[in-house]
Amino acid sequence: MSAPNPPQGSAQLVAKKCVPCEGGVARYSAAEAEAQVAGLAGWHLTHDDTRIRRDWTLPDFRSAIKMMNNIAALAEREQHHPDLHLEGYRRVWIEIHTHAIGGLSENDFILAAKIDAMTPA
Repeated sequence: MSAPNPPQGSAQLVAKKCVPCEGGVARYSAAEAEAQVAGLAGWHLTHDDTRIRRDWTLPDFRSAIKMMNNIAALAEREQHHPDLHLEGYRRVWIEIHTHAIGGLSENDFILAAKIDAMTPA
């Protein structure tokens, strides 16, 4: 059994880099995920605690696309890719999980914290 994943603050997470994951990493338990997501304002658990999600409503379509492009560039740098969604021309929502393990890993919370650091509150 692997050691539990203690919650980390946003500053700790932003200072880290996502590590490539091809599986073999233990996913966060529901309790670990709840404890970690509690420290990320605006994010919540979905899909039976196996994903995290955040929603934004931007002023207009151009702002929404710019934000999505900035997040896409960050995801490429981190080599950890979220699910990006645009609805109703200005509503953006993002879901993050580690595809290879079918749940949440530290990478997901690192990416969420980095997204928060570059997007409107």
